[in-house]
Amino acid sequence: MPRSYIVDDPEKRQFLLDREVHVSEAVLRDEMAHIFGKCWIYVGHSSELKKPNDFVTRKVAGRPVIFNRDMRGEIHCFLNTCRHRGAIVCTEREGSRRAFRCVYHGWAYRNDGALGGVPGEEAYRGEFDKSTLGLRKPARFESYRDFWFLNLDPDAPALTDYLGRATEYIDLVVDQSPSGQMEIIAGAQEYDIAANWKLMVENSVDDYHLPTTHATWLNYMANSGVKIERPTEGRVLPTKGLAIDLGNGHFTTDNVNFRGRPVAAWIPIYGEEAKPEMAEIRRELEARVGPDRARRIAETNRNLVIFPNLVINDGSSVTVRTFFPDGPTKMQVTAWALGPVEETPTARSRRLDAFLTFYGPGGFATPDDVEALELVQQGLANWQDDRWTEMSRGMGREGDQLNSDEHHLRIFWRKWNQLMEAV
Repeated sequence: MPRSYIVDDPEKRQFLLDREVHVSEAVLRDEMAHIFGKCWIYVGHSSELKKPNDFVTRKVAGRPVIFNRDMRGEIHCFLNTCRHRGAIVCTEREGSRRAFRCVYHGWAYRNDGALGGVPGEEAYRGEFDKSTLGLRKPARFESYRDFWFLNLDPDAPALTDYLGRATEYIDLVVDQSPSGQMEIIAGAQEYDIAANWKLMVENSVDDYHLPTTHATWLNYMANSGVKIERPTEGRVLPTKGLAIDLGNGHFTTDNVNFRGRPVAAWIPIYGEEAKPEMAEIRRELEARVGPDRARRIAETNRNLVIFPNLVINDGSSVTVRTFFPDGPTKMQVTAWALGPVEETPTARSRRLDAFLTFYGPGGFATPDDVEALELVQQGLANWQDDRWTEMSRGMGREGDQLNSDEHHLRIFWRKWNQLMEAV
């Protein structure tokens, strides 16, 4: 009989999570097969490969891959494994290459994946056929608005079907660019957290923790002249925010903005000299998408989770964050800043300052979040004697689901549990 890791009781308005999910090697093995082996997993953004022959290498779902453009400019994803004896083919992190050559025995692959040179090829006889020995590709590799994903399951639904309503929120990000072209800004944040990867999913959308974990940031904003309203109507945050189910395990917060946004929402931290340029950004936005959508883009912010492990935070700046397990109690995190390709140097400077102030490794948010997650993981050492995590906040609330409740966390865990029950 399938194992369930949750207690989901609408009548009692109770949702409990078995803490074994954050400590178990067996759970992680099942996740690699039934979640990372079946879902669409983010690989990278087209802007990371600006020219033909550009490439980056990284691990995706624990598997080393090459993300590249070939000589014609076509984008590919290859498993970074030599077809001969299994060595890593490309050992560089990024660069420009027309071919990738394995350092072990010298097998060379063109950047369209085809096997080119084999030293001593004449010694291979029988059914040896170079045309069948190109670099392997994941079963599926598709994109939406320059965000590229792989899927290891050949029977998976199309990416756009998988994303469903999440595309509406990706569009809100991409439409910040006049040309519809956003770019990863050079550089990345990479860090390890001594905590289970699923805790990062929760943290990325858990606005309930903002007033306590990030009180220093709220004080900094208030002391800088930003209007921080006292929460009302049972809220714990300065403005009203929602938690929205987007289907297929995807979800988002959707908040009225108070924190300022590089896309035409000025706050005193930006300085008086920024007002004219930000007003011009707003005029262009309204002329292009209309006043209602411009208001939506500029005056609201959101943290979007694409199940299972991609987060696009569209707040005081835009960050793209992905994270993978390195064992049950450790994760590896990578985060990038994203911005419109047309941005002026001054607008880009404001964006990066906002990005580093909140999301940066020395910013107000990231160090606090890392410490909080590691404290959770340390506390989970008592899981066998204190088995259940309480996650019922807001359960049974009628009407709008608030971002300070745990509705969106339950969306993730229901989908996760559904896939794990297939084990």
